[in-house]
Amino acid sequence: MMEKQIECVINGRTVSLVVETHWTLSFMIREKLGLTGTKEACGEGECGSCTVLVDGDAFNSCLYLAADADGKTITTIEGLADGDKLHPLQQAFVDRGAIQCGFCTPGMVLTAKAMLDKSPDLSAEAVRYHMAGNLCRCTGYDKIFEAITEARDQMKKGDQTTC
Repeated sequence: MMEKQIECVINGRTVSLVVETHWTLSFMIREKLGLTGTKEACGEGECGSCTVLVDGDAFNSCLYLAADADGKTITTIEGLADGDKLHPLQQAFVDRGAIQCGFCTPGMVLTAKAMLDKSPDLSAEAVRYHMAGNLCRCTGYDKIFEAITEARDQMKKGDQTTC
């Protein structure tokens, strides 16, 4: 197996480790760093449950090689809150009952964060369009979309937690 030394920032902490070149970012995050908030379901980039932010952009970590994380800044769901204060997206998911089994929630929240950071004025219809790559087996999606648009409105007012 080929190995590579990498250094990246994960949730504000510099991490230096040797990775095997075939490892995915989700494997590294979950199995080597113990950050189990990142979920992996399909392993094919189809469901979005493993979404993390890499330099602010949403990526399916099941398709992203750990070796390619060298020099990058990565945010997982564990890094979104500010201590005990949830990010507005996390709080809106709780308040709106947008969490059922919770398996898809980390990927939904992080995808929504990347989307709203880039386009804070998206309409409800555009939010639905941009979230299409994240699948949920438990809900009818309405509560998820309500949570995202509620958080969008709070974040536009300046009530957001800085991450």
